Amino acid sequence: MDTMTLWHLTGWQFAALAFAALLVGFSKTAVSGANTVSLAIFAAVLPARASTGILLPVLIAGDVLAVLTYRRHAHWPTLWRLFPAVAVGVVVGTLFLVWADDAIVRTSIGVILLFMAGVTVWRRRRDTANAAADSEAAGRPAGSASRAGRVKARSYGVLGGFTTMVANAGGPVMSMYLLSAGFRKLGFLGTSAFFFLIVNVSKLPFSAGLGLIDGRSLLLDAVLVVFVVPGALLGKWAVPRINQRLFERLVIAATIVGGLQLLLA
Repeated sequence: MDTMTLWHLTGWQFAALAFAALLVGFSKTAVSGANTVSLAIFAAVLPARASTGILLPVLIAGDVLAVLTYRRHAHWPTLWRLFPAVAVGVVVGTLFLVWADDAIVRTSIGVILLFMAGVTVWRRRRDTANAAADSEAAGRPAGSASRAGRVKARSYGVLGGFTTMVANAGGPVMSMYLLSAGFRKLGFLGTSAFFFLIVNVSKLPFSAGLGLIDGRSLLLDAVLVVFVVPGALLGKWAVPRINQRLFERLVIAATIVGGLQLLLA
């Protein structure tokens, strides 16, 4: 079946989805968290629950491109600390989707994103000097092996797994965690690239089981994935031109905008 008639899309609706797919590519290789705008566009053009299933393969395509670009900069000790908690969050998110309607999902995720952004801004004002001094050269997190660091990783991991399962909105939560842990640009992008590739692929059977992914949705994805590539290339070009302070401000701003969009939609 033709992808344009599959969802009864108009030309402008398809253009909006294509732009959102391009923004996914850009967010994966440049400003993580910016794809919350893509989430809002997909939810506005398509049925809200169905949009999460259609967006997931598009996100995975962006994750693959991000891993190919930043694979040498991933910090695996941080990833291994996060994965068990994320798995718990994904299971909780799956159960939540069984009974929650679209309004509850949007409000819950919006509140979580704004809360995380506020906590991160407060933490960075308190800890920026020490975190930057300790991790400037290698892009590694500051103090992440401490007991407090482990508790923080588990808390953010559960929230990240929950938000990524129910609305593909885990990016801003994990962005806030990586910024609060003191990651520099390349370490941030490399670690988040592997994190979301693994997590998003693991979500596929859950989404399919909930009926959010099927042959018809994958047909539309096959067209939209084409637009992820130029977005990823644009992001790769932009990263060296963005200094660390601007990078952090853009990530936090994207998270706040995404949270407000979900609350006000």
